[in-house]
Amino acid sequence: MKLSFFKYQGTGNDFVMVDNRNNAFPKKDFERVAFLCDRRFGIGADGLILLEGSEGDYNMVYYNADGRPGSMCGNGGRCLVAFARDLGLVADKMEFNAVDGKHKASIMGDTVSLQMQDVTDIVHRPKAVFLDTGSPHHVQIVEDLFHFDVAKEGAKLRYGIYGEPGSNINFVQPRDDGSFAVRTYERGVEAETLSCGTGVTAVALAMHAAGILSSEPAVINAQGGELKVRFTCIDGSYTEVFLIGPARKVFKGYIEW
Repeated sequence: MKLSFFKYQGTGNDFVMVDNRNNAFPKKDFERVAFLCDRRFGIGADGLILLEGSEGDYNMVYYNADGRPGSMCGNGGRCLVAFARDLGLVADKMEFNAVDGKHKASIMGDTVSLQMQDVTDIVHRPKAVFLDTGSPHHVQIVEDLFHFDVAKEGAKLRYGIYGEPGSNINFVQPRDDGSFAVRTYERGVEAETLSCGTGVTAVALAMHAAGILSSEPAVINAQGGELKVRFTCIDGSYTEVFLIGPARKVFKGYIEW
């Protein structure tokens, strides 16, 4: 069987994108999904995304790199919008359904602005903040982020505190200009990724809730590039949350499988 696919990336968070409007993709074959995401034996990606639906009622089906269905992926959602635009399905606006509900987005050039879910529950832990922005995130400030052992410390927290279901782990360092640098250990990938959209969103809201971010939009620098987060906060609840940044097609290909 020959599979047609596209490769997209959003600030270095890369995805295998498949147009599955004909419902031909074997969605329960998790081993095959993991193979496609494998960087040595397959195409290589942080996750795989299926675009489904028609006539404006579109769905995003997301799998982690380990082949298992995942929670919401912010950069993946932004790449889905670019993918749909490039396929000629939408112009400059799009709505789609994801595992955490409906999302609205707009696109201009390579820049996608994606509305994330509202956040009303923020848990302040010792030295960290926990919140769910479509995916669960642990946000922790560290010193000397550049030399920090993200893989080791991220895995330790991911399993040690949150157990098998796990959480994504974000290590943050505030910058003198008011922006934030972040490095993220992603569950499902079980490694550091160059960027994480729900993680960047979580960092922005966590830093605001902790009183460290005083104004928005928040400027967050991931390993793969800069993203911005806009939001409205009323009585500790966050609405009108938008993740903003580039999403680009890398290449199109075919693979025998």
